[in-house]
Amino acid sequence: MLTQERHEAILKILSEKGSVSVAELTKTLGVSESTVRRDLILLSNSGNLKKIHGGATLTKKQFISGEDTVSDKSEKNIDEKRRIAKYAASQINSSDFVYLDAGTTTLFMIDYLSEGIKANFVTNGITHAKALSKKGFSVCILGGQLKHSTEAIIGLAAANNLQNYNFTKAFIGANGITEAQGFSTPDSEEAFVKAAAINRSFVTYILADSSKFGKVSSISFAPIDRACIITDKMPDGIFDKLTVIKVAQ
Repeated sequence: MLTQERHEAILKILSEKGSVSVAELTKTLGVSESTVRRDLILLSNSGNLKKIHGGATLTKKQFISGEDTVSDKSEKNIDEKRRIAKYAASQINSSDFVYLDAGTTTLFMIDYLSEGIKANFVTNGITHAKALSKKGFSVCILGGQLKHSTEAIIGLAAANNLQNYNFTKAFIGANGITEAQGFSTPDSEEAFVKAAAINRSFVTYILADSSKFGKVSSISFAPIDRACIITDKMPDGIFDKLTVIKVAQ
């Protein structure tokens, strides 16, 4: 692999994961650690990444203008999403009244819910409602506009439907997470629903794999200190004072 090809591959991995170790790059690129370290120094000197001990992180925020479809999302970072989903599901007990946001990681949660739990659910995810009902859970689905690409009910009508609910816990997805912009998503209609659910919940969890850190979407729906983040891995040196749960490998 040529130097330029390696550099492009490293930046692509960083854009997807937010941070990466030398060991990971060595295995993925099939080169020596010394080669990877030289590449990271060159990329760091050119301002494309921040070199840290044992690896690298993104140096600046990335703006996300679009959004993947459900099928595209379901093929990315599957192992990380499942670990996050398994931990998130373990936080639900029979006394809970839960809001479950549409999204691939929240959908994975349903696989890990014990059928002995008697929790009640509200969701804006069409697929989520079907999966919960199939497992025997009591579930209500919001009314509103259907967004085909994410199979979610969105918009002001859906947000208004949430005003009479008082959730013990809400599990929300995000497209981007930064300290300044907080949690963000590309769609204002979807942001309305996420914000309303958070405001109606006693405890909110944001489910986000490490690729979401350092990225900003068009619409912020909550400040960074409004929720507990459940993730697989975080870039070093950020969000140190926030409530973050890092799920074990």
